[in-house]
Amino acid sequence: MDIVDHKASVRERVWGELRKVAVPDSRFHYDFGEFIADFEGGEAAVARLTDHKFYKNARLTFITPDNCLDRLRHQALIDGKTVLMTTYSIKRGFWLLNPAWISPDLYLYASTLDGMERVGQPVTLKDIAKMAPLDYMVTGTGAINHEGVRFGKGHGFFDAEWGMLYQLGRISTDTPSAAVVHDCQVLDECLTPDVYDTVADVIFTPTRTIEVRNPHKPTCGILWDRLDPHMYETIPPLQELKAMGL
Repeated sequence: MDIVDHKASVRERVWGELRKVAVPDSRFHYDFGEFIADFEGGEAAVARLTDHKFYKNARLTFITPDNCLDRLRHQALIDGKTVLMTTYSIKRGFWLLNPAWISPDLYLYASTLDGMERVGQPVTLKDIAKMAPLDYMVTGTGAINHEGVRFGKGHGFFDAEWGMLYQLGRISTDTPSAAVVHDCQVLDECLTPDVYDTVADVIFTPTRTIEVRNPHKPTCGILWDRLDPHMYETIPPLQELKAMGL
Protein backbone atom coordinates (compact mmCIF):
# COMPACT_ATOMS: atom_id res chain seq x y z
CA MET A 1 0.00 0.00 0.00
CA ASP A 2 1.46 3.39 -0.98
CA ILE A 3 1.39 6.41 1.33
CA VAL A 4 -1.69 7.95 -0.33
CA ASP A 5 -3.70 4.74 0.04
CA HIS A 6 -2.40 4.33 3.60
CA LYS A 7 -3.53 7.83 4.58
CA ALA A 8 -6.94 7.21 3.02
CA SER A 9 -7.23 3.95 4.96
CA VAL A 10 -6.30 5.66 8.23
CA ARG A 11 -8.83 8.44 7.67
CA GLU A 12 -11.61 6.00 6.82
CA ARG A 13 -10.96 3.98 9.98
CA VAL A 14 -10.72 7.00 12.28
CA TRP A 15 -13.72 8.75 10.75
CA GLY A 16 -15.82 5.65 11.38
CA GLU A 17 -15.03 5.95 15.09
CA LEU A 18 -15.34 9.73 15.10
CA ARG A 19 -18.87 9.56 13.75
CA LYS A 20 -19.92 8.01 17.08
CA VAL A 21 -18.83 11.09 19.05
CA ALA A 22 -18.75 13.95 16.53
CA VAL A 23 -21.10 16.92 16.42
CA PRO A 24 -22.55 17.10 12.87
CA ASP A 25 -22.17 20.29 10.87
CA SER A 26 -25.28 21.81 9.28
CA ARG A 27 -23.32 22.45 6.06
CA PHE A 28 -21.47 19.16 5.75
CA HIS A 29 -23.37 16.73 8.03
CA TYR A 30 -20.77 14.01 8.77
CA ASP A 31 -18.53 14.56 5.76
CA PHE A 32 -15.24 14.73 7.67
CA GLY A 33 -13.37 15.33 4.43
CA GLU A 34 -14.88 18.83 4.38
CA PHE A 35 -14.62 19.99 7.99
CA ILE A 36 -12.89 19.22 11.31
CA ALA A 37 -15.67 18.27 13.68
CA ASP A 38 -16.35 19.22 17.25
CA PHE A 39 -16.86 16.21 19.49
CA GLU A 40 -18.10 14.95 22.84
CA GLY A 41 -15.68 16.12 25.51
CA GLY A 42 -14.45 19.04 23.43
CA GLU A 43 -14.80 21.38 26.42
CA ALA A 44 -12.45 19.19 28.48
CA ALA A 45 -9.87 19.05 25.67
CA VAL A 46 -9.83 22.84 25.35
CA ALA A 47 -9.66 23.22 29.15
CA ARG A 48 -6.50 21.10 29.11
CA LEU A 49 -5.05 23.37 26.44
CA THR A 50 -5.85 26.60 28.27
CA ASP A 51 -4.26 25.19 31.45
CA HIS A 52 -1.02 24.42 29.59
CA LYS A 53 2.09 26.63 29.64
CA PHE A 54 2.08 27.21 25.87
CA TYR A 55 -1.33 28.87 26.03
CA LYS A 56 -0.61 30.77 29.24
CA ASN A 57 2.58 32.22 27.78
CA ALA A 58 1.02 33.17 24.43
CA ARG A 59 -0.20 36.63 23.50
CA LEU A 60 -0.63 36.23 19.72
CA THR A 61 -2.01 32.84 18.71
CA PHE A 62 -2.93 31.29 15.38
CA ILE A 63 -6.07 29.13 15.68
CA THR A 64 -7.51 27.28 12.70
CA PRO A 65 -11.21 27.71 11.76
CA ASP A 66 -12.10 24.20 12.95
CA ASN A 67 -15.41 23.46 14.68
CA CYS A 68 -13.65 21.96 17.70
CA LEU A 69 -11.81 25.26 18.29
CA ASP A 70 -14.71 27.75 18.41
CA ARG A 71 -14.70 27.70 22.21
CA LEU A 72 -10.91 28.15 22.27
CA ARG A 73 -11.12 31.30 20.15
CA HIS A 74 -13.83 32.59 22.48
CA GLN A 75 -11.74 31.87 25.59
CA ALA A 76 -8.66 33.44 24.03
CA LEU A 77 -10.55 36.70 23.51
CA ILE A 78 -11.83 36.60 27.08
CA ASP A 79 -8.24 36.08 28.25
CA GLY A 80 -7.07 39.13 26.30
CA LYS A 81 -5.16 37.19 23.65
CA THR A 82 -5.06 38.28 20.01
CA VAL A 83 -6.12 35.57 17.56
CA LEU A 84 -4.96 35.19 13.96
CA MET A 85 -7.08 32.76 11.94
CA THR A 86 -8.20 31.96 8.44
CA THR A 87 -11.63 31.87 6.84
CA TYR A 88 -13.26 28.58 5.89
CA SER A 89 -14.36 29.71 2.45
CA ILE A 90 -12.79 28.76 -0.87
CA LYS A 91 -11.09 32.16 -1.03
CA ARG A 92 -9.21 31.41 2.18
CA GLY A 93 -7.65 34.47 3.80
CA PHE A 94 -6.28 35.67 7.15
CA TRP A 95 -8.29 37.58 9.75
CA LEU A 96 -7.29 39.13 13.06
CA LEU A 97 -9.39 39.11 16.22
CA ASN A 98 -8.01 41.66 18.66
CA PRO A 99 -10.00 41.80 21.93
CA ALA A 100 -8.99 45.43 22.36
CA TRP A 101 -10.96 46.30 19.21
CA ILE A 102 -14.00 44.10 19.89
CA SER A 103 -16.76 44.74 22.40
CA PRO A 104 -16.77 41.97 25.06
CA ASP A 105 -20.43 41.25 24.33
CA LEU A 106 -19.35 40.28 20.80
CA TYR A 107 -16.52 37.91 21.78
CA LEU A 108 -18.68 34.80 21.40
CA TYR A 109 -19.97 35.93 18.01
CA ALA A 110 -16.48 36.94 16.86
CA SER A 111 -15.17 33.46 17.64
CA THR A 112 -17.55 31.87 15.11
CA LEU A 113 -16.82 31.62 11.40
CA ASP A 114 -19.68 33.94 10.45
CA GLY A 115 -18.96 36.45 13.20
CA MET A 116 -15.24 36.54 12.53
CA GLU A 117 -15.81 38.01 9.06
CA ARG A 118 -18.13 40.69 10.46
CA VAL A 119 -16.30 41.62 13.66
CA GLY A 120 -12.69 40.77 12.87
CA GLN A 121 -10.21 42.58 10.65
CA PRO A 122 -8.96 41.09 7.36
CA VAL A 123 -5.17 41.19 7.11
CA THR A 124 -2.77 40.66 4.23
CA LEU A 125 0.59 38.93 4.42
CA LYS A 126 2.21 42.36 4.32
CA ASP A 127 0.18 43.26 7.41
CA ILE A 128 1.21 40.03 9.13
CA ALA A 129 4.87 40.62 8.28
CA LYS A 130 4.72 43.82 10.36
CA MET A 131 3.20 42.05 13.37
CA ALA A 132 5.05 40.47 16.27
CA PRO A 133 6.03 36.80 15.87
CA LEU A 134 3.32 34.30 16.71
CA ASP A 135 3.57 32.60 20.09
CA TYR A 136 1.43 29.53 19.42
CA MET A 137 -0.13 27.54 16.55
CA VAL A 138 -3.28 25.51 17.30
CA THR A 139 -5.19 23.22 14.96
CA GLY A 140 -7.74 20.44 14.88
CA THR A 141 -7.02 17.45 12.66
CA GLY A 142 -8.46 14.25 11.25
CA ALA A 143 -6.02 11.88 12.94
CA ILE A 144 -2.71 12.10 14.79
CA ASN A 145 -0.27 9.67 16.36
CA HIS A 146 1.69 9.84 19.61
CA GLU A 147 4.65 11.35 17.76
CA GLY A 148 2.46 14.29 16.74
CA VAL A 149 2.27 13.36 13.05
CA ARG A 150 -1.03 14.69 11.71
CA PHE A 151 -3.39 13.40 9.04
CA GLY A 152 -5.84 16.20 8.34
CA LYS A 153 -8.74 16.27 5.89
CA GLY A 154 -6.28 15.81 3.05
CA HIS A 155 -6.33 19.42 1.80
CA GLY A 156 -3.11 20.59 3.48
CA PHE A 157 -4.44 23.95 4.68
CA PHE A 158 -2.59 24.02 8.02
CA ASP A 159 0.66 22.98 6.36
CA ALA A 160 0.24 25.82 3.84
CA GLU A 161 -0.54 28.30 6.62
CA TRP A 162 2.54 27.17 8.53
CA GLY A 163 4.62 27.52 5.35
CA MET A 164 3.41 31.05 4.65
CA LEU A 165 3.96 32.24 8.21
CA TYR A 166 7.37 30.57 8.29
CA GLN A 167 8.46 32.31 5.10
CA LEU A 168 7.30 35.63 6.57
CA GLY A 169 9.47 34.99 9.63
CA ARG A 170 6.45 35.11 11.97
CA ILE A 171 7.06 31.55 13.22
CA SER A 172 10.09 29.28 13.53
CA THR A 173 10.90 25.70 14.50
CA ASP A 174 10.73 26.92 18.11
CA THR A 175 7.09 28.03 17.78
CA PRO A 176 4.95 25.49 19.68
CA SER A 177 2.14 23.76 17.83
CA ALA A 178 -0.84 21.95 19.37
CA ALA A 179 -3.59 19.65 18.13
CA VAL A 180 -7.02 19.30 19.73
CA VAL A 181 -8.68 15.96 19.00
CA HIS A 182 -10.92 13.26 20.43
CA ASP A 183 -9.18 10.21 21.92
CA CYS A 184 -10.41 8.08 19.03
CA GLN A 185 -8.35 10.24 16.66
CA VAL A 186 -5.05 9.41 18.38
CA LEU A 187 -3.22 6.54 16.68
CA ASP A 188 -0.56 4.14 17.94
CA GLU A 189 0.84 3.35 14.50
CA CYS A 190 3.92 4.88 12.93
CA LEU A 191 3.26 7.65 10.42
CA THR A 192 6.05 9.25 8.39
CA PRO A 193 5.75 13.02 7.88
CA ASP A 194 6.61 14.59 4.56
CA VAL A 195 9.13 17.43 4.49
CA TYR A 196 6.34 20.04 4.62
CA ASP A 197 4.10 18.26 7.18
CA THR A 198 3.66 20.02 10.51
CA VAL A 199 3.89 17.96 13.69
CA ALA A 200 2.34 18.90 17.03
CA ASP A 201 4.41 19.55 20.16
CA VAL A 202 1.44 18.59 22.31
CA ILE A 203 -1.92 16.86 21.79
CA PHE A 204 -4.99 17.64 23.86
CA THR A 205 -7.88 15.19 24.12
CA PRO A 206 -10.82 15.08 26.55
CA THR A 207 -8.86 12.69 28.81
CA ARG A 208 -5.16 13.21 28.03
CA THR A 209 -2.40 15.73 27.45
CA ILE A 210 0.24 14.07 25.27
CA GLU A 211 3.62 15.77 25.12
CA VAL A 212 5.64 14.98 21.97
CA ARG A 213 9.40 14.59 22.13
CA ASN A 214 11.47 16.23 19.39
CA PRO A 215 8.56 16.99 17.02
CA HIS A 216 9.39 17.45 13.35
CA LYS A 217 8.98 21.05 12.22
CA PRO A 218 9.20 21.89 8.50
CA THR A 219 11.79 24.47 7.51
CA CYS A 220 11.01 24.67 3.81
CA GLY A 221 8.18 27.18 3.71
CA ILE A 222 6.00 26.78 0.60
CA LEU A 223 7.34 24.30 -1.95
CA TRP A 224 5.95 25.90 -5.10
CA ASP A 225 6.75 22.94 -7.33
CA ARG A 226 4.74 20.63 -5.06
CA LEU A 227 1.84 22.96 -4.33
CA ASP A 228 -1.58 21.86 -5.57
CA PRO A 229 -2.49 24.30 -8.41
CA HIS A 230 -6.10 24.43 -7.16
CA MET A 231 -4.88 25.52 -3.72
CA TYR A 232 -2.81 28.30 -5.30
CA GLU A 233 -5.76 29.45 -7.42
CA THR A 234 -8.20 29.58 -4.49
CA ILE A 235 -6.01 30.96 -1.67
CA PRO A 236 -5.17 34.63 -2.29
CA PRO A 237 -2.44 34.77 0.40
CA LEU A 238 -0.46 32.17 -1.56
CA GLN A 239 -0.69 34.41 -4.62
CA GLU A 240 0.39 37.37 -2.50
CA LEU A 241 3.34 35.41 -1.09
CA LYS A 242 4.57 34.51 -4.55
CA ALA A 243 4.21 38.12 -5.68
CA MET A 244 6.30 39.16 -2.70
CA GLY A 245 9.12 36.99 -4.04
CA LEU A 246 9.55 35.08 -0.78
